[in-house]
Amino acid sequence: MKISRRLITISTVIIIGLVLTYAFWPSPTMVDMGQVERRPMMVTISEEGRTKVHDSYMVSAPVAGRLLRVSVEPGDQVIAGESIIGHMRPSNPTPLDERQKTQTQANVTAAQAALKLAATERDKAIADKQLADIQLRRRQDLIKTGAISESDLDNAEREAHAASAALDSAEAAIAVRQAELASVRAQLISFHESTTEDGQTRPEIPIPAPANGRVLRVIQESEVTLAAGASILEIGNIENDLEVLVELLSSDAVQISPGDRAIFTDWGGREQLSGKVERVDPWGFTKVSALGVEEQRVNTLIKFTDPPEALTQLGHGFRVEVQIVIWEKQDALVVPSSALFREGEDWAVFIVKDDVATIKTVNIARNNGREAQVIDGLVAGDQVVLYPSSSLNEGAKVKKRDID
Repeated sequence: MKISRRLITISTVIIIGLVLTYAFWPSPTMVDMGQVERRPMMVTISEEGRTKVHDSYMVSAPVAGRLLRVSVEPGDQVIAGESIIGHMRPSNPTPLDERQKTQTQANVTAAQAALKLAATERDKAIADKQLADIQLRRRQDLIKTGAISESDLDNAEREAHAASAALDSAEAAIAVRQAELASVRAQLISFHESTTEDGQTRPEIPIPAPANGRVLRVIQESEVTLAAGASILEIGNIENDLEVLVELLSSDAVQISPGDRAIFTDWGGREQLSGKVERVDPWGFTKVSALGVEEQRVNTLIKFTDPPEALTQLGHGFRVEVQIVIWEKQDALVVPSSALFREGEDWAVFIVKDDVATIKTVNIARNNGREAQVIDGLVAGDQVVLYPSSSLNEGAKVKKRDID
């Protein structure tokens, strides 16, 4: 009986020991894993840009006047010298108040009186000329008979010439008075008298398109009075003259050279677009970021290398995401950047072999934020721990986390 109780006690102790051993036995750490691979890799500078037409034409009012309602709309095709994009008329006259109107009417009356006086002077000059001509003919007849002297004939000729000049002066005075009367009457022209006498509208000034392309935007659409040089609309060739303007940080711009390849993403289309750097401006400017930080920016122009058919959905001023390639290699040994951590002055990773994590120092050349180029320390196919925690130690047991 005593032996049976002793066996039961021993069995119980063994079972409890096994349970405690299982409960406190260290379990492997669940980690995410990645693999070292050979594949194409590139390092890019990413920035937001906007499309623009390289040579856009701002159509302005050629003279001061009244612009009629513009009928063309954004997107309309125009041909240089043939397409009429607008019409202008002379400006409407300025309306007069009662005092100005009364003064102008009085000036009209005075001008009419001056014209009547000039007409009277002309009638007197006509009579004087007729008399001088008659006297000249008489003296010409008398000189033949010797009844008068040569001096009398000379005086008659002079009087005839003087009378003719006086008549010409009177005619000129009438023309001046008529012009003065027309000028004063013009001040009384109202809005409703801006048409010709037969009821037709006055001549319009056509505005032709200065270049081939499409209407990008209409600045003045409604009828309005404009000064000479005022902007009306903008024209550009979207199909063959579209480029991208990117404002790069100056620290990024120094790494870029004309001819570098560019990739356009997040522009709204399904396919990526390609381009190349055309120019990096030598002048930088200060721009305040959304966080209120002053930044030195540099304008960079990028030309599309895709055919025009691929750009039909883009227009002037569209937003695009640009990735400018500053380095690329088709057969690079890469490791996920999330696997790297600092081990003193060096980079290191956790290599997993037989479910055991081992620290491995590596030599890294380039890192684009997603993956890094490995020069030494790893080979293709190595399994590494992604996002290693500070609690993970050398020789720790690990197990790959299942991702649903």
